[in-house]
Amino acid sequence: MSDMVEVIIDSIRVHLMAPNRVVVLKQVNTERYLTIWVGPYEAEAITVALNEVEMSRPLTHDLIKNIFGAFNARVHRVEVVSVQGNTFYGNIVAEVDGREIHIDSRPSDAIAIAVRAHVPIFIHKNVMDEAGMIPDQDIVETSAAPKKEPPAPLSEEASDRLSVFKDFIDKLDMEGPDKDKPASNST
Repeated sequence: MSDMVEVIIDSIRVHLMAPNRVVVLKQVNTERYLTIWVGPYEAEAITVALNEVEMSRPLTHDLIKNIFGAFNARVHRVEVVSVQGNTFYGNIVAEVDGREIHIDSRPSDAIAIAVRAHVPIFIHKNVMDEAGMIPDQDIVETSAAPKKEPPAPLSEEASDRLSVFKDFIDKLDMEGPDKDKPASNST
């Protein structure tokens, strides 16, 4: 296991323009992160378990955990063992009858099982070296703030088009109908 680093789930983020989510894993005791794109259902399965939401019927990952228990298999850990391009490969590591078995798994499913089984998540060092990232340190601003330039003068045509708004604003009664009445502080 010396070639593995332990991580925790830092967050699950939503991509605003696509149905995908990203699981952000943070290396324990350092500021190095690994992001893994997952589908919305897998992200929901992880989120449900993280928030310990009780479901009336078992979800797929609950079922898998229950199957492990029914066969007296104990999940020890989950691992992300390699990356090829943008595809990550994982394992669920369990003990059955005194022997350790590695079950091929998508990392998103392995993470959903890990959260339910309360077991650690490990990433192979090579994967962290290849795909992990360290956030940029705070950048100290050394240059002077940009000077504010006055706006460019409006053309006569633009000024004519905007005069409609000026007339409208000039006619607004900003005092309101109760301008002589004292303001109240009711909430």
